[in-house]
Amino acid sequence: MARRPLIGVSTYLEPAVRWGVWELEAALLPAGYPRLVQRAGGLAAMLPPDGPEHAAATVARLDGLVIAGGPDVEPVRYGAEPDPRTGPPARARDAWELALIEAAFAARVPLLGICRGMQLLNVATGGTLVQHLDGHAEVVGAFGLHPVKPVPGTLYAGIVPEETAVPTYHHQAVDRLGTDLVASAHAADGTVEAIELPASAGWVLGVQWHPEMGEDLRVLRALVAAAS
Repeated sequence: MARRPLIGVSTYLEPAVRWGVWELEAALLPAGYPRLVQRAGGLAAMLPPDGPEHAAATVARLDGLVIAGGPDVEPVRYGAEPDPRTGPPARARDAWELALIEAAFAARVPLLGICRGMQLLNVATGGTLVQHLDGHAEVVGAFGLHPVKPVPGTLYAGIVPEETAVPTYHHQAVDRLGTDLVASAHAADGTVEAIELPASAGWVLGVQWHPEMGEDLRVLRALVAAAS
């Protein structure tokens, strides 16, 4: 049997809803993420926030990395004042995940950013974010669907060549692209829906939607293949 690559997925660290007799802080990750990695042929490892100084050693043990969705990136990270509609900061998670991204760049470990993860990828390379966007999270707590169109000639278009409806839930988006990043998919309203680095930088892709909430395994299978 072929060796299954180890794919690390970043997590929340939150006060947990009470279970049994316990009410404790917990490392949380929606189950769709590890299930998606497993269905795509990888082994999933949860990476709760840690000291940024440990990021390089963590990434060195991985074959691939997923930066998961979650809270808004603190605007100070991209030189902006917070909009009133921007959520409260998650500073420990911002610091940890940015350090993981930098470590993945340095080690050329295949990297996928999902929703917040794509936005952090943009911030890590010097880009900025739109702090509020209407129409991409229409019902609170429920994922919607909308089509995204790939840009021909990109890594993403090579994985998913046709326009595809994707599960979406976000109120922020990429504004100015970071250094060397290219947009590789757009929504009908022009919102950047996927970003990537040139092949010379390794396998680096960000998607604004949530593949873990759908049935299309192609993006994760491409990550697993790169990690193999």
